[in-house]
Amino acid sequence: MSDVIVAGHLCLDILPAMQHLQPSALASPGRLFEVGPLTFATGGAVSNVGLALRQLGVDVGLMAALGDDQAAQIIRAILKRYGVDDQTIRTHPQQTSSYSVVLAAQGQDRIFLHHTGNNAIFSAADIDEDRVAQARIFHLGYPPLLPALVTDKGAPLAEIFRRVKALGVVTSLDMAHPDPSGASGRVDWHAVLYKTLPHVDLFVPSMEETLFMLRRQDYEAWQGQVLQRLSLLYLRDLAEELLALGPCLVGFKLGEKGLYLRASDDEARLQALSTLPLDQAAWRGYEGYQPAYQVQVVGTTGAGDCCYAGLLCAMLHGLGPDESASLAAAVGACNVEAADATSGVLSYEATCARLAAGWPLSDERL
Repeated sequence: MSDVIVAGHLCLDILPAMQHLQPSALASPGRLFEVGPLTFATGGAVSNVGLALRQLGVDVGLMAALGDDQAAQIIRAILKRYGVDDQTIRTHPQQTSSYSVVLAAQGQDRIFLHHTGNNAIFSAADIDEDRVAQARIFHLGYPPLLPALVTDKGAPLAEIFRRVKALGVVTSLDMAHPDPSGASGRVDWHAVLYKTLPHVDLFVPSMEETLFMLRRQDYEAWQGQVLQRLSLLYLRDLAEELLALGPCLVGFKLGEKGLYLRASDDEARLQALSTLPLDQAAWRGYEGYQPAYQVQVVGTTGAGDCCYAGLLCAMLHGLGPDESASLAAAVGACNVEAADATSGVLSYEATCARLAAGWPLSDERL
């Protein structure tokens, strides 16, 4: 039995070492750039959240689908090195696996060249409900990169969460940023969320993707300066909009600015979390802003997923809301100290010890 089932998007991340390059240089066609060694890592929510939870000592099961190509072989080999059982990851014959080329130039967030591959046909058929029923938390990630789930304004996605919630399992959803010029950018995300969130208990996406989906006018007006334009009042208003749809806990990953969490003040709704060892009175109506921790950034791939994994781990341990936000931010901070998505994550005990030793906070604040 697994404490957490992580389902959804899984891919191969291909990371050339290029932190020495200036981002502007990449706009020069015809040039050759000397780069460092190539790193292969698993990517996507299934890998990033799942392996981070594994590093934290949580018993985790993964549910995804791969093609039958060489990329799939590499992905399975990496998962086995982490000691993760890949038997619940299905193979789609004659399909190509998903991959991302991750370009992380000096001082800038990543650029992804992404191939959806077999993730285009990921569906409820790839989820083993008997295994899910034995878990305490079901987490699904990246619907914008799982196009079959968001057809008919998200009806397949909503149905997955409706069925899992009926099993008495805590449900958790995370997003990815849609491609504004691609098919995912044309999805009616407002309709998808309004249809799905009544069946979701935990929803903590990034701020940028939330604005893209729900407040596109602000997203476009702020022209890539989202984190610089935010205030706690704005976050509170957006969180209240999401809580009104049904979740017990919502929040926003804020990158270098930290993490914001807001819990429902509805005692009956919080009963959905009763399978977790939480002090529900402490969580009821909670609002908290957790700044990021000081780190030397090597890479930011998977930082948001690791932050989410830290939050799930904290709740499984029965931590209070402030401590949970702190652990989430700490796991995300550990992540950025390595180039790939998960190797920087420490054990639960080591992460708690680092916090207890007085890990200083970043000066970056809302």
